[in-house]
Amino acid sequence: MRTELYDCHLEAEAKIVDFHGFELPIWYTSIQEEHLACRSAAGMFDVSHMGFLSFQGDKVREWLESISTQKVSSFVSGRCGYTHFLDHDGRIIDDMIFAVKSDDCVLGVPNASMVSTMLDWLSGLLPEDGTVRIEDLSNETCIIAIQGPNSGDILSAALGESNRIGRFKCHEIASNDAGINGWIQGTGYTGESGAEIFVSNDQAALLWNLLLEVGQPHGLVPVGLGARDTLRLEKGYLLSGQDFLWPGLGLDANESLPTGFLARDTAETAVPFGLDLDHEFVGRSRVLSSHESGVRWHGLRCLERGPAPRLGHAVKASDEDDSAILGYVTSGCPSPSLSRTGIAMAYLENIEIGAEVWIQASPRRRVKAEVVRPPFV
Repeated sequence: MRTELYDCHLEAEAKIVDFHGFELPIWYTSIQEEHLACRSAAGMFDVSHMGFLSFQGDKVREWLESISTQKVSSFVSGRCGYTHFLDHDGRIIDDMIFAVKSDDCVLGVPNASMVSTMLDWLSGLLPEDGTVRIEDLSNETCIIAIQGPNSGDILSAALGESNRIGRFKCHEIASNDAGINGWIQGTGYTGESGAEIFVSNDQAALLWNLLLEVGQPHGLVPVGLGARDTLRLEKGYLLSGQDFLWPGLGLDANESLPTGFLARDTAETAVPFGLDLDHEFVGRSRVLSSHESGVRWHGLRCLERGPAPRLGHAVKASDEDDSAILGYVTSGCPSPSLSRTGIAMAYLENIEIGAEVWIQASPRRRVKAEVVRPPFV
């Protein structure tokens, strides 16, 4: 599958890879250059492979609240939030950014490989009286993300000052000289300020080229999947399918991980901004019990040079051969923002922030690291 921006990526000489069945750019120049450009100026991403759902009905916020970890009813129109959807055993199926468009409409962005799974799951939980309905807008919508400290100035230059969007705010794209219409929200996956812009397929290339043109003086560059991953990891953001994996998919995790290791609940992921325990929701009992357990998703910063931490690397209590295994890395890389210092996220048991641990980075080498609370930058 290809997004409507495929030809734009070819014109920019992108390196194309297969990502969950989509042909998408892994990089245009290099992961390092694109990552640092996004942190210092601005980067633009084609995220049209992500899903786009519309939930509609008089009680839509109350319904979403009952099946997700976030207290959706507390969000007013024009605001966005982050939530997890759990199965009846409390294991994460997927995470999602949602936007409250109005009292009777909420928009949601499930992960690329999870659109059909989430549609099936959510449809099975719809009220029997038909008061809430779901519309899948994924195939008719392109999503362009612009991220970085200069993103606001670029948005103003391209679409007018009224479309400079605040963090986790949202609205329909205001009238502009380019004739672009659709939806805009102050969200993204890099930890930088910016926006995600939702337009019809026939306007995607127009918007992409417009942003590139007006963004060039502001340092805007197109960014591929490679830097998207390192950017999100520096902020400690979960990656669906890698940092958690729903057992209901019937997929095997990395062979270096114990069976079922990635079947996690929200408390174990230690993501506080997506969890509100002050309401009833599907899977809540496991989340409550996990607050008493010692397993948490922690950050690791390497204290010495060596092979970079990667998915499946064991984390041990000491450098001794018989050292106890505390857990395993789920995401890791050399950090572009930290002079390529190794960073990682790992599920660890009974460990404190500031503790020193050792990552089994290769069969013969363990790298000393410190347990930290992300973000790393």
